[in-house]
Amino acid sequence: MLADEKILDPGDLLRKLGAPRNAGRTVALANGLFDILHVGHLSYLEAAAAEADLLVVAINSDDSARQLKGPSRPVTPEQERARLVAGFACVNYVTVFRELNVESLLRSLRPDVHCKGTDYATDTVPEAKVAREVGARIAIVGDPKSHSSREIISRMKK
Repeated sequence: MLADEKILDPGDLLRKLGAPRNAGRTVALANGLFDILHVGHLSYLEAAAAEADLLVVAINSDDSARQLKGPSRPVTPEQERARLVAGFACVNYVTVFRELNVESLLRSLRPDVHCKGTDYATDTVPEAKVAREVGARIAIVGDPKSHSSREIISRMKK
């Protein structure tokens, strides 16, 4: 499947997941900004994909990225970030979300697993309560947080 074909709005994504779910396949949801892709992102997504049959990645919109990271972010526009993430073989679908967190998406998609990076612990995941409400297991995945877009941007400015 081409990268562009993996990018769906939340409503289309929900419909697309119907048949695989009816066939007993499980869904993992991972989320993030994915502004400047680095090896940490790949490790995170590969580990998230190992948690279920299908991996859905939710990417912060440009507006939510600015609210979370400041006016100079994101460096890469949301549609380009979505396409780059969709290009990873381990990713089945990508969607862009406009809110500051994925609680609404968790409620609508009801994934089997909600994956977060190693900068979290199961008790510090911001959406933990909603994940539990929808029956999603929380998985902390990826390598130790030793890479960041912020760090790369800082090195580039020097």
